[in-house]
Amino acid sequence: MRYIMFCLILLTGHVSAHEWTPTYPKLEQSFVAGVLQVKMRLFNKRADVDFYTFEVLDKEYNHVKFAVNERVTRIDYLEKKEIVIYIRDQDVGRARYICSRSKLLLRNDTATLVSSRICSKIK
Repeated sequence: MRYIMFCLILLTGHVSAHEWTPTYPKLEQSFVAGVLQVKMRLFNKRADVDFYTFEVLDKEYNHVKFAVNERVTRIDYLEKKEIVIYIRDQDVGRARYICSRSKLLLRNDTATLVSSRICSKIK
């Protein structure tokens, strides 16, 4: 059994994703009455990805309404960017996760492409 596990570890490829922090963000009052905000940081560790989208989800992974400056944002390889997410007071009770998802451009190559989604749980 140990031999099989060792072989599996050696044969697995390098997995890369992006960083989405903080892991447990706290909502704060924004400059607009009735709207809370959270500042997230995105770090692109994938050379094959330049575009990211964002989502706010409830505990059952259903979409919750939110606002962000850019629904699809470009972040170059090894670049960091601050993303501010705005959630209405009336939706805060439902909102549980704030997620980022890598978006891949379709190409005509045979390599397997992996899209990653990373979620942070709202405190």
